[in-house]
Amino acid sequence: MWFVIWAEDAPNSLAARRATRPAHLERLKQLQADGRLLVAGPCPAIASSDPGEAGFTGSMVVAEFDSLAGAQAWADADPYIAAGVYHQVTVKPYIKALP
Repeated sequence: MWFVIWAEDAPNSLAARRATRPAHLERLKQLQADGRLLVAGPCPAIASSDPGEAGFTGSMVVAEFDSLAGAQAWADADPYIAAGVYHQVTVKPYIKALP
C-alpha cells in the first residue's frame, strides 16, 4: 500500500538539512530503484524553487510499504531525524486516486 510521510522541519534547521541531504537522498533513491517511490520533495518556506536562506518547512514522501509499521520504521530511520532537521513526522496510509 502507499503511505504518505509528512515531515515538519525544526526551527533553524537549514544548516543540518544541507549537511545531511546526501544521506537523506540516498534512501529515497533506493526506494525509487525498488519501484516503490511515487513522489518526494521538500516544502520551501517561500514560493520559490530555490528558497535560499528562507529554507524549508518540511518534506513529503509518498512511497509503497508492506504495512504502516514498515512505513513508520522507514520514516523513523531518516537521517534528517537523527540530525534534528525534522521535529515531527506523520505517517498515514494513502490511496492514489488520480491520475
